[in-house]
Amino acid sequence: MLSSKVIKEAALAAGADACGISPMSRFDGAPDEMNPQFLFPEAKSCIGFVFRIPRGVQRGIEEGTQFYQYPSMAYGGINEIYAPAVLYQVGKVIEDEGYEAFVYRNTGARGVVSDMDGSPGNTLSPEEQIEVNEYAKTNTAHHRSVQFTRPAREGGVAPDLQFQFRIAAVACGLGEIGWSKMLLTPEFGPLQRVAFIFTDAEFDEYDQMYNGKPLCRKCGACVRECPGGCIPAINSGKTITVNLDGKVLEWGDIDMWRCYAFYTHAGRYYNPFVPKDVWDKNENGDLDLMEGVTDVADEKEIMKVYGALAKYFPSWVGYNMAKCGGCIRACVSVLEKKGGCMEDRFKEPLRTKKAWRLDR
Repeated sequence: MLSSKVIKEAALAAGADACGISPMSRFDGAPDEMNPQFLFPEAKSCIGFVFRIPRGVQRGIEEGTQFYQYPSMAYGGINEIYAPAVLYQVGKVIEDEGYEAFVYRNTGARGVVSDMDGSPGNTLSPEEQIEVNEYAKTNTAHHRSVQFTRPAREGGVAPDLQFQFRIAAVACGLGEIGWSKMLLTPEFGPLQRVAFIFTDAEFDEYDQMYNGKPLCRKCGACVRECPGGCIPAINSGKTITVNLDGKVLEWGDIDMWRCYAFYTHAGRYYNPFVPKDVWDKNENGDLDLMEGVTDVADEKEIMKVYGALAKYFPSWVGYNMAKCGGCIRACVSVLEKKGGCMEDRFKEPLRTKKAWRLDR
């Protein structure tokens, strides 16, 4: 048995901003293809780590002056560099005590089901893969799931298993899920990334799931400021509900494919990198999704959008260049107001003027 105090101290010393520990039993009932209990059947505990996102990486997007820092620092920097280093250090502490540490950094869109719509990846046989593999690599870049995979043994699940990070963070007592599906923590609102360690060690104490004052104010700011209209209205009845070991989690049923398009490309009024005439011409109807001509948001429409707009800006550090951030900035702006969990966190508010919008 390990001391939760020792592990949390090690996590903070290594650079995590918060740490919580959950028994694996909280994942009972999760869909098999997203159940971390299959990752390591002997695991008894899940350790969650929070890594804060500096509010300043949103500043360039807020001002419309610099769009690189959020994807490079808040995505690439944390997911690829900082969090793995912390997982490594804490994992060593666990393994020095004779227990196994299954470190799990953010890998995103590597699951056997699509993180957009839950559809399964391709289930072709290995023989069929030979014929289509190269085609798939170049022509289905946005399927958002592992395409060629099958269980390695009877009773197992197909690799690569990708669990729901935000739900796992709630299980570890780190916060709650807001209406926009963002993880909210008492310390940082929506500004964090998370990573995990699964271990066969039991702990002397486990964290309770968050049951304090609601962090999401159900104000609808995220709905209003989403440039793609991807987030349903608070009173729409369009919700996703999950029962996590007796705790009911609920958030808006986000149009995830649409969000995928607008997060990267933002649309006519929020993307200063695409010439106006590209939107005006909308050649071959490739931008119908972005221009509101169609309500259909799926992989096919995403491929059309990316084909039309990808050339207007590069992609850095393996992450798409963020133009949007609308829901995050809206959420921060509200949570900094009186009564919000980010009240008095900063000397000056994130938003000091009306949010910008291109006049075209």
